Amino acid sequence: MNLTFLGTGTSTGVPQLRCTCEVCTSPDPRDNRLRCSALLQTEDGAPALLLDCGPDFRQQMLRENCPDLAAVLLTHSHYDHVGGIDDLRPYTHTYPGEHFPVYCSADVAQDLRDRVPYCFRENPYPGVPQFDLRIKKAGDEFDIDLGSGFRPAHVRMLGILHGKLPILGFRIGPMAYITDASEIPDDTLQRIEGVDTLVINALRHEYHPSHQNLSRALDVINLTKPRKAYLIHMSHQIGLHEIADSNLPENVTLAYDGLKVRINNND
Repeated sequence: MNLTFLGTGTSTGVPQLRCTCEVCTSPDPRDNRLRCSALLQTEDGAPALLLDCGPDFRQQMLRENCPDLAAVLLTHSHYDHVGGIDDLRPYTHTYPGEHFPVYCSADVAQDLRDRVPYCFRENPYPGVPQFDLRIKKAGDEFDIDLGSGFRPAHVRMLGILHGKLPILGFRIGPMAYITDASEIPDDTLQRIEGVDTLVINALRHEYHPSHQNLSRALDVINLTKPRKAYLIHMSHQIGLHEIADSNLPENVTLAYDGLKVRINNND
């Protein structure tokens, strides 16, 4: 499996507008963070799964030379995770007569219908993106067809709390992807225990009411014992990448935009 971090920043991105802190003015490209999203390719040559589709999606995909996509999985409908949904239009017309698969919870599906209603009209304007909303909930398991010659991707939806909002994470083979969590229920902790690779949010060092801070993220990592963990959804308050990453445990890495990871597919 191949994982590419398209964006690793929080909702404001880094640099944050009108901020002159040492992180926002850092010359280190690892301190420049677009909004959170990732690509997961389960087999070499297979189309990738897109994990969230934020407002920087177009820029991120151009950087990666516009790889093929099989579907998008959405954690929740906050703008920094779905703001690029209209830019999926080149992928929604790859196969005539077919709509692009979007896996999400029922509330996210309704938000998308409200936000981009022109995509769901009975007689849509020519060229608008068209989506096949496939409603899933925490605990669901299902396969995503990746096309002829490739094994389907098996996905398990994970229940997460983002403040008071229930959202989704994903367990896909030996990889678990969790973002925007403030609390992770016990059943989800059990489902991710012992994964090869855990991707998990760590906003900053200080407490935040709707996002894990670094200390809480490290607690979850210690409890679930992945072989390797990558931290995402970070604000400028996490500190300079070079310093913050050097202070982490050996099996924990501060992810950065463009980082590519090979995952042991032994699930």
